[in-house]
Amino acid sequence: MALESKAAGGAAFFGRRTTWMGLLAAVGLITAACGSTTGTKTPAKSPSSVTVPNISVTSFNLSFSTMAKLKGLQAAGKGLVGVILPDTTSSTRYTEFDAPYLAKAFQMAGYSPSQYSITNAQGSDATELSMAESDITRGAKVLVVDPLDSTVASEIQAYASSHGVALISYDRATFAGTNTYYDSFNNFKVGQLIGQGFEACVTAWGVKSPQVWEVDGGENSDPNAISFAQGYNSVIWGTQTTPLTPPKTNSLGYNLVGDQVTLSWDVATAGTNFAQALTSHPSINAVVVANDEMNAAVVQDLKNKGVKPFTVPTTGQDATLTGAENILSGYQCGTVYKPIYLEAQDAVAMATILRAGKAIPSSLVNATTVDPANSSITEPASLLTPEWVTPSNMQATLIKDNFIPAPALCSAVGQSVCTKYGIS
Repeated sequence: MALESKAAGGAAFFGRRTTWMGLLAAVGLITAACGSTTGTKTPAKSPSSVTVPNISVTSFNLSFSTMAKLKGLQAAGKGLVGVILPDTTSSTRYTEFDAPYLAKAFQMAGYSPSQYSITNAQGSDATELSMAESDITRGAKVLVVDPLDSTVASEIQAYASSHGVALISYDRATFAGTNTYYDSFNNFKVGQLIGQGFEACVTAWGVKSPQVWEVDGGENSDPNAISFAQGYNSVIWGTQTTPLTPPKTNSLGYNLVGDQVTLSWDVATAGTNFAQALTSHPSINAVVVANDEMNAAVVQDLKNKGVKPFTVPTTGQDATLTGAENILSGYQCGTVYKPIYLEAQDAVAMATILRAGKAIPSSLVNATTVDPANSSITEPASLLTPEWVTPSNMQATLIKDNFIPAPALCSAVGQSVCTKYGIS
């Protein structure tokens, strides 16, 4: 499945995209600037005297112990690693998890505070580009950027390339240039997990003649959203087309009532649109939703209509606290968990290798991601494995990893519910 990731993470890239250059297939092509050893004063720490440690996408864990293996490369490398996160509104993950996990990964790999920078564009394309330019001016040899959309992604890539700086596109792909790498989870697989979890839930909750509504993510601005929908549509409807047009049925007797793309993943819009859908189509009794935050609005709409728990299956991803509450309360089937600590370590590992002028090994660049708008455009990718979380494995995943605080969750749903599912 790793080779099937249909893109991921950033902005709907079809229809309004600028022309992009195809990516070179060989991941070993690193610009000369990244590999320069001019001025090295300590021969024992020159790039030629160190090797890339034997690590892969499965090497990372919550202890961050693998990062210590990169200290030799870190010492051999030169220049800043600039990390730019997109915003604080599309998801709370960037402030709660990505920033601190990235900082910890840098520190465990031997970086001093002056050798890396982590900033947030606060939802502004102009700010994100300016931050990238500033990092390069300050001597960055590698940028790790989660682009707000394809326009700024291409602008940053072009600027970085013109200055001999490698780009790691973090969580959202940048389908441009020749020295660009992608670090994320397998987004097509994320969608498949949503589809499989939805079907299992429809059966478990005894939904008769499912009348399905789909709430897709921001396919106008995020290629990940396209990949997610392609994944769950391939499972439920046997097609990767998105969005779908009713009428449509499948072999299980599901009927597609409607499919609506929520522009830019706007949560309020998702809630308003679904409330209108419920009014127009009161027969809706099953909902495929692309993430937990939009689904929170969907669940509220269902509650406003008097829907009881364990009657109308819904879905999500990102393993938010609200999503976990809805799962345990019987309003959401499950969520896709993507351990951000894995993604952060993966990004820092790749950045450290590039900063030292080395080629990223195939154990890390383990796949090729494909532009969902143009299958001829690909990007070398490091893809991690997501996991479907339900009440039965919530303790062993979200709680064990401290991704969701058990006290807050149990306070919201009631201690008896947590006790029932072994959550503590």
